[in-house]
Amino acid sequence: MGANQKRESGTSMEIHEEPLHPPTFELATLSDPGTSRPDNEDSCGTFVEGPQSVVFAVADGVGGYEGGEVASAMAIDITLGAYRKSPREWGPAKRLYRAFQSANIEIHNRALAVPELRRMATTLTAVAIEGGSVNAAHVGDCRLYLVRGGAITQITKDHTMVAERVRMGLMSEARARTHPDRSTLLRSVGRDLIVSVDRITMALERDDALVLCSDGLHSVLNDSEIARMVRGTTAAQVCRALVDAANRRGTADNLTVAVFRMLSDRSEAPAPGWRERLKHLLSRHG
Repeated sequence: MGANQKRESGTSMEIHEEPLHPPTFELATLSDPGTSRPDNEDSCGTFVEGPQSVVFAVADGVGGYEGGEVASAMAIDITLGAYRKSPREWGPAKRLYRAFQSANIEIHNRALAVPELRRMATTLTAVAIEGGSVNAAHVGDCRLYLVRGGAITQITKDHTMVAERVRMGLMSEARARTHPDRSTLLRSVGRDLIVSVDRITMALERDDALVLCSDGLHSVLNDSEIARMVRGTTAAQVCRALVDAANRRGTADNLTVAVFRMLSDRSEAPAPGWRERLKHLLSRHG
């Protein structure tokens, strides 16, 4: 479960190469400042726990350069660190949710303690995959897409004022893409002590791809363009193609993307902790 990292001119790429033969998945991430900003307030990270178990996350900070950069970096570091330290017996859904809430509390407390960071917050979308089963936790307007058989589906819901108006039928999707308030968040990590987190569970199939990206990318590339770039190439090449395409459009924001490909059939192996749960059930009936 090796990782290659490359950093150039504010751009960072991470590629995970599975040593199994055949490999069960491939994963790559890429973060770039974009064409209009000198600094990058986006953050991303990965944690590979085993040959069929991986966590990856993307965060987009808000609250000005210093606050946004600190908030997004904290969100990734704390979420992945808390997940890593949590008991595997909890299962990925509980581990991810607890880790997500830990990040929210620590960012909130840091903002209260440091006057210069008092307005900081961040979006955060984190995905835990175990044996082909997906558990995701989401706050904000980063997007998780599923690409299956050439069709693309947005799995997450944007927590923005404009997206809410679209869902209520008060605004068209075409108008929403160019509306000046399209990035105004209704929910973010760190702003309040307790945050409402969207929790998503789904199963993957062989050859499925997941694309997780910040709004700097999905605000300038439409869904069909993203789906088209996913086909017939590696996860790292998809990341590069998406970022380069968004930069050619002159995106006004930082942009970050993670691409996961399912290369094997979904494992039907029992989830971690099954022995302990079986012992508990037997002891109750013994």
